[in-house]
Amino acid sequence: MLTQTSIQRAWILYAGVVIVALLLVSQLFLVQIVNGEKYTKEAQEQYVGVRSTIFDRGTIYFSQKNEALISAATLKSGFSLIINPSKIENAEEVYKKLSELVEIDKKVFLSRAEKVNDPHEEILRQLDKETAQAIQNLNLEGVMLVREQWRFYPAGSLASQTLGFVGYKGNTLSGRYGLERTYNDILQRGENKLPVNFFAELFSNLSKIIQTNTKNTREGDIITTLEFSTQDTLEKELEEIKNKWNADGVGGLIINPQTGAIYALGNLPNFNPNSFNTVSDQSVFSNPLVENVYEMGSIVKSLTMAIGLDAGVVSSDSTYYDKGYLWLDGKKIQNYDGRGRGTTTMQNVLNKSLNTGAVHVMREVGKETFRDYMYDLGINQKTNIDLPNETKGLTSNLINGKEVDYATASFGQGFAVSPIVITRALCALANGGYLITPHVVSEINYDIGFPQKIEVQKGKQILKKQTSEKISRMLVEVVDTALLNGSVKNEKYSVAAKTGTAQMAKQDGSGYYDDRYFHSFFGYFPAYDPKFLVFLYVTNPKGVQYASETLTKPFINITKFLINYYAIPPDR
Repeated sequence: MLTQTSIQRAWILYAGVVIVALLLVSQLFLVQIVNGEKYTKEAQEQYVGVRSTIFDRGTIYFSQKNEALISAATLKSGFSLIINPSKIENAEEVYKKLSELVEIDKKVFLSRAEKVNDPHEEILRQLDKETAQAIQNLNLEGVMLVREQWRFYPAGSLASQTLGFVGYKGNTLSGRYGLERTYNDILQRGENKLPVNFFAELFSNLSKIIQTNTKNTREGDIITTLEFSTQDTLEKELEEIKNKWNADGVGGLIINPQTGAIYALGNLPNFNPNSFNTVSDQSVFSNPLVENVYEMGSIVKSLTMAIGLDAGVVSSDSTYYDKGYLWLDGKKIQNYDGRGRGTTTMQNVLNKSLNTGAVHVMREVGKETFRDYMYDLGINQKTNIDLPNETKGLTSNLINGKEVDYATASFGQGFAVSPIVITRALCALANGGYLITPHVVSEINYDIGFPQKIEVQKGKQILKKQTSEKISRMLVEVVDTALLNGSVKNEKYSVAAKTGTAQMAKQDGSGYYDDRYFHSFFGYFPAYDPKFLVFLYVTNPKGVQYASETLTKPFINITKFLINYYAIPPDR
């Protein structure tokens, strides 16, 4: 039974705990808030100085399949080497001592050391802590170290054209290219940055927080859909393609055809955003998957066949008579080899990639209906992907064009679109007929407030679900029996795919090269409930003509990786 004395002792003990807690909180408040700036400055000034404004910016993250995050773009801290020429008596001697620790251009150093009326000359930037400490230990008069931060990309060139970089826009550091540009307002940190530690939020003026937050600059970090290992695997395959075939360019992406989430996206040549200022050809900063347009070739036959199936004018086993060529508007259209197959099926049109068969389907559908379907599939639109500078396709020849224009379009020549546009259209074959919105950001983690999930809804249904199932069966048959003569068939997984080979147009518009080709390839799996769609392209590969030779093996390698890495269960 508790006595009055024991109750009083308990209350005294409780009061003591509360008082100690309040003292600790007050001390933490004094350290972090009242004297925080003082202590920070003292810590920084052990290396002599700190810039008046330290660069700050939000982080961009790669995703991982286990939901862990990896920094794709972050901050790195270090020091700048500064000299005060007015305090340097013997510049040669100072240079000699410094050059034993760091690489310095002697002419540059001595010329700056001669500016005796200038108390601040920057010599080197981005020195690490160990090097800074070694320089500090020299105790050189007129030599200072100033703390700084800069943008750092831990994975180097990985996904560089998707990430972009931070550079000067006028006198201001700003996102240039890629996600750094698209989400610059969120990633950029201003002078009125909102407080982020617990005590600052607890004791700061609430009205100030609210006022600051009304500006269109809510600050946060970006989480992408790009999966680190998947991105790395894609880029390694792209590098092998480019090296093997000495190609002008190569690229690819891996997307979820149901949601539009992009797991990997890359092109070669690319660049290292940590040293973007050393790049001589600035065209590598742009993203060809989004910003360039190409005539896609025979992968478009998959869309043409799906349109015919959806319109009810053909089936997989319906036939036509293939002479190997036909004449339209005074122009000859022929199969890639000029050979005729006689009476042949629509399945064989895809298996053998017959141009005359694609034209037959287009004519059965009718050119206006064919055009309307193609436009509904988005080939004349932008996808609104969350990357800058997206380019609209060149498709005007399908408006009141001649029949030959519709004919060439049916097998992927005569109109040009970006890889991301054709990928979105191809996703409709895999996902039940819907247009999706490709995207590379899944979440924004704001410094203040709740995280924002990027919810992207399916768009309009263009093709019937049954059409998606029928074209998928036909494309699985292509892989099982026709692609490299059926040698790449997967016994445990249904894989749908199609190759494309297109002649490249001359820059002056005078026709097509006889020896330059654009190769494309797309495939998805498991075919009847696909988790992944892979698109690959290569421009002007040397010593090879057909996409089946350049891109089949890389596609199969990527397919095997994805199946194993994500533990996709067999569907056969």
